Amino acid sequence: MRAPRPAAFFDRDGTLIVDADYLSDPDGVTLIPGAPESIRAARDAGWLTVVVTNQSGIGRGLYSESDYRAVDRRFQALLAAEGATLDAVLHCPHHPSFTGVCDCRKPAPGMLLEAARRLGIDLSRSVMVGDKRSDLEAGLAVGAAPILVRTGYGAATEAEGDLPEGTRVIDSVRELPVEPAFGSAPPR
Repeated sequence: MRAPRPAAFFDRDGTLIVDADYLSDPDGVTLIPGAPESIRAARDAGWLTVVVTNQSGIGRGLYSESDYRAVDRRFQALLAAEGATLDAVLHCPHHPSFTGVCDCRKPAPGMLLEAARRLGIDLSRSVMVGDKRSDLEAGLAVGAAPILVRTGYGAATEAEGDLPEGTRVIDSVRELPVEPAFGSAPPR
């Protein structure tokens, strides 16, 4: 049996791709500079790479699951063209005002816990990278180190202050510190 590995959990919009509110058109996917390199570096160091993304546009009726899947295919194709692959992509289609409360919408930790169950992730040695407080809180809820990127809503999130204790702030995913996964502690 293989020992659990740490994961780099990534938010998608504003962290790995340019945030285009309620993105439903695959042609609107634009990678943030450094995203493929960051994913490759994490994988090369032995980390699992997982995207966990809130997609309330589905619950709000602004786009469909099939629209979401088309955007995701384009997103993953752009990454693959740069030699970057993901171990999993999970999404939450809910919004509490439209579909009720769920356990998967960040800051709830449901997507991270599901990925850990599926992939055998060591959450205590993992990181959660995102541009919103809800991303950081989801990571903290499972014991992952929170990393805020200043892309997307990240600069505004930082300016609001009162970040969760232990949050590391970086300009973009390009600066993600990745150490070898085996025998390492998460970068804090």
